[in-house]
Amino acid sequence: MAIGLALLTSPIAATAQWIRYPTPGIPRLADGKPNFSAPTPRTVDGKPDLSGLWGPDAKYFLDIAGGGVNVPIRPNGKALFDERQANLGKDHPFARCLPLGMPLMVTASMKIIQTPTVLIILYEAESTFRQIFLDGRKLPEDPQPTWRGYSVGHWDGDDLVIETAGLNAKPWLDQAGHPQSEALRIVERYTRRDFGHIAIQLTIDDSKYYARPWTVTQEHPLMADDELLENVCLENEKDVVHLIGK
Repeated sequence: MAIGLALLTSPIAATAQWIRYPTPGIPRLADGKPNFSAPTPRTVDGKPDLSGLWGPDAKYFLDIAGGGVNVPIRPNGKALFDERQANLGKDHPFARCLPLGMPLMVTASMKIIQTPTVLIILYEAESTFRQIFLDGRKLPEDPQPTWRGYSVGHWDGDDLVIETAGLNAKPWLDQAGHPQSEALRIVERYTRRDFGHIAIQLTIDDSKYYARPWTVTQEHPLMADDELLENVCLENEKDVVHLIGK
């Protein structure tokens, strides 16, 4: 329970502590509160503008199957998942201040900065970032595997579709312990339904641990009149020595 609480709160608890400076460009109700039901904003070229500070979806941080998703896990993946559960998740990389990796970092607080050729996502967890290239390039053919992989995107109507590959096998898909391998490929579909809500559909394709691709959908609220804060995991870290598992 202690590990779960630490992992859950580390990337998100600091959010909402910035001074209450009104975010420019947000539609307001008569009482001055943000109008989250206002229409989706658009860029000059007519695309939905995904820019903004978006809150976390903690349910999927804890368990990527937390929304009732039927995960088609293979026996080898189930064995590794059960081992991590029995060991109380003590070997979770983030418990040792290693990166969250993909897709776990998508559950955290994030600030999207959108341009015509690249989408930048700043994450409060680890004070890190991603680049999603929208300039027509393809994914690298033989990449050096990394924690966050390589991402390219394209527009499908009003949805931004992001493909990510070149991931290493070190992160976990969630706190619960669902595994991933270097075969993992992820497709994200970002849909800004209105001014204050964005849905992110994630399709997980990892043939080593899962029998077929499977999909979860996260919901992220706009965090108006707020900002990201610096998050340094190793600063004053005192937990690892207490993580002893079973």
